[in-house]
Amino acid sequence: MAGQAQFEELARQLSAVGAVKRDLGRILPPGCPAGSAAVLTLLGRHGDMRMSKLAELLAVDMSVTSRHVAHVAARGWIERHPDPADKRSRILRLTPAGLEELRELSRRTTHLLAERLADWTDDEVGQLIRLMTRLRASFGDCRSAPVRIPAALVQESTPVVEETTRTPAST
Repeated sequence: MAGQAQFEELARQLSAVGAVKRDLGRILPPGCPAGSAAVLTLLGRHGDMRMSKLAELLAVDMSVTSRHVAHVAARGWIERHPDPADKRSRILRLTPAGLEELRELSRRTTHLLAERLADWTDDEVGQLIRLMTRLRASFGDCRSAPVRIPAALVQESTPVVEETTRTPAST
């Protein structure tokens, strides 16, 4: 198992992933903020779904999900159909315009990654994909599980705050 110093360095490197995400955010098409891009991406990957499932996959509150859905629906990128199993619920579905926007997102993202990783070999890119996939799997579905801090790491005077990956509604 890796040592303390390696885990500390890994934590530093993972925090730097924010810079990569910011660069990816800068290349989004006009009128398609990151939340909207996430909605389109998840619907493209998982297919039609209820808003509650989308909120779970986004790991944000339902109010935040509703704002994202309203934004993409206003642009004609998704349709909301009654759920045959529960008429109070809606099923979200990509429209042809939404599929086209998703293709544009993919094109821009692929172009940026290809540009920034131009000096990487195919094997290095493949290794990064495998390791990131494994890292994500090691964390499992952390959207709903609280973070457990070992008692040995919590000082008696330090208040324990339960962590969550959910975004507050005010965000």
